[in-house]
Amino acid sequence: MLRVVFGSEDLARVRVAMGPDHMWEIANSVQTLQRRDGASAFGDWRRAVRGRISREGRRLASLLPPRGYSPDFLTPTELPAPGAAGDSYGFGTLDAEIDTVLSTPRPRLAAEVTRLAAGREAPGWVGRLARGEAEALRGLGAAIRTYQEEAVAPYWPRVHAHVEADRVSRLRAMLDGGVDGLLASLGPQIRWRAPVLEVAYPVRRTLRLEGRGLVLQPSFFCWPTPVSLADDDLPPVLVYPVRHEALRVSGADDARTARDAALGSLMGSTRAAVLVAALTGCGTGDVARRLGVSHPAVSQHIAVLRGAGLLVTVREAGRTLHVATAQGRALTHAARDGSLQ
Repeated sequence: MLRVVFGSEDLARVRVAMGPDHMWEIANSVQTLQRRDGASAFGDWRRAVRGRISREGRRLASLLPPRGYSPDFLTPTELPAPGAAGDSYGFGTLDAEIDTVLSTPRPRLAAEVTRLAAGREAPGWVGRLARGEAEALRGLGAAIRTYQEEAVAPYWPRVHAHVEADRVSRLRAMLDGGVDGLLASLGPQIRWRAPVLEVAYPVRRTLRLEGRGLVLQPSFFCWPTPVSLADDDLPPVLVYPVRHEALRVSGADDARTARDAALGSLMGSTRAAVLVAALTGCGTGDVARRLGVSHPAVSQHIAVLRGAGLLVTVREAGRTLHVATAQGRALTHAARDGSLQ
C-alpha cells in the first residue's frame, strides 16, 4: 500500500492533470503490453500491437519492465508550460516531452538506469545510456517515437476521450464535495481517510507531500494499480487507471466503413442537442428529461454518436456518463461558429 500523507496546505494544491500525458501513456502501455492479466480490457490491443511492433519499438521494454522499478526520468514532471507550445489539446507535445527525457542530468540518468539494471541482464545499449552516450540517447528518442506511432497513436483519440471523461467525473465529485469529494471519488483502489490517501500498491511506502500538493494523472493504459514516481523528492504525482470498456481493434477498412456509415446518420436537432449535452457529461435519463423525448430514443442517438467516435460512455458507481470526444467538441464548435455552413 502507498500512503500519501497530506498537510493543511496540500489540500489546496491538489489538481487533476489537463489531459493524457504522452510519456505516462507510453510507459504504462509498454508495461501493460508485457503483462498477461487484464485481457478483457487490453487483449485485442495487445494482439494487434504485438503483431506489428518493430524491433526498435520493442527496445523500450528493457527500460520499462512489467513489474518492479522503472526509471522516473522517462515520465518527466517538469515540462514547459502548456499552451503556446502545446498540441491541439493544449498539452505539451510529444517532442517537448522527449526533449525533456533526453535532457535528464547525466548523474540522475546514470543513477536511475544503474538501479534498473541491478540484478538483471540488460542489453548493451542500456549500459551506454547510463553513461550518457549521445548515440544511446538518440536511440532512446527514436525508440519512443517509433513505439508511439506503432502502439499508441492509432488509439490516441480513444485515450484522450476516456481521460477527458474521467476529468468530468472528478469535476462533478469536486463540485459536490470539494477536495474531500474529489479524493473520495478515486476508488476502488484509492481510499481517502483524511489526512491520508491509501492507494493499492505493490510495495509498502509512505509519501509525505509536505506542502507540495499532488497532481492526479488519469491514464488509459495504467494497469492494474495506480503508480507514482519512485523518488519522493520529485514533484508528487499519482497516476491512476481510468474506467473504460475493452479497447476493441478492427481492421482499418472495417473501421472506416463503420465510421462513415455512422457519420452519415448524424442529422437532426435532437441528436445535436444530445452531443451538446455531452460536452459537460450527461446521463441518458438526464438528457431524456431535458429534451422531452423517450429514454430509448436518447439511447439510440447516443449509440450513433458513440459509433461515430463523437462521444464515449463510462460507468462509475452505478452511474452511466456520456462525454463528448475531441472530435465531438470540434464538430460542435464548428457548428456554433458557422464554419459548417
